[in-house]
Amino acid sequence: MLVLIRGGGDIATGIALRLYRAGCSLVLTELPAPTAIRRTVCFSEAVRLGETTVENITARLAHSPEEALALTRQGMVAVLADEAGVCLPALRPRAVVDARLAKRNIDTRMDQAPVVIGVGPGFTAGVDCHAVVETQRGHFLGRAIYEGPAAPNTGIPGNIGGYTTQRVLRAPADGVLTRTLPIGSLVEAGQAAGYVGGLPMVCEISGVLRGILPENTPVTRGMKSGDVDPRGALAHCSTASDKALAVAGGVLEALLHWSGALREDEA
Repeated sequence: MLVLIRGGGDIATGIALRLYRAGCSLVLTELPAPTAIRRTVCFSEAVRLGETTVENITARLAHSPEEALALTRQGMVAVLADEAGVCLPALRPRAVVDARLAKRNIDTRMDQAPVVIGVGPGFTAGVDCHAVVETQRGHFLGRAIYEGPAAPNTGIPGNIGGYTTQRVLRAPADGVLTRTLPIGSLVEAGQAAGYVGGLPMVCEISGVLRGILPENTPVTRGMKSGDVDPRGALAHCSTASDKALAVAGGVLEALLHWSGALREDEA
């Protein structure tokens, strides 16, 4: 079954890992210049590097829908720099998963595939998609919703190790990011992970630098540009998170729930 995942960030990649292991063929679409933070666990890096591997699964950049399909036949995840989803008519996927986490529905519709799944706030099952998967940390994380919306966006990062907003590194000014530390660095509170226009982007807490934008990325003041994990585990920098895999489980459930529609489409 060919599944198109819109987005290539850490949540989208966690979904891709789980669906790939369940036997799905996958094409991911991304921005021409991705802004994923946790780049070591993001298939979006294939746009920048040409190829990337996460948890022993390789994603490669394709330059056309035909090349993308050829890559899936070789057992790879294909990535297209196709923000608008122009590839949809050519690929004709059996399912579409919108995992861009835009907090709103940009352009996803139920008629884009036999099964359409929205991830996170902004989607309403039964209106613009067949199912929504909850992304808010807590009791309902990863739950597949078949009628109604996901919880609204709170604007507050999830609690990890007792920290929420303090985990996020934000650009101190408009300009271009100069990164001083690589992902996986152990940092102390008050340490600079990079600079923008000569101003330091300071870590508020100690832990491991779990993500940061690439060198020379244009940023605006207050833009999310990095992430510190207070648990300090280096393995968290190279493996999909508990949240990503919980959401992925909800997506897989929704695909199986709507498997009847997939069979009807095939017939």
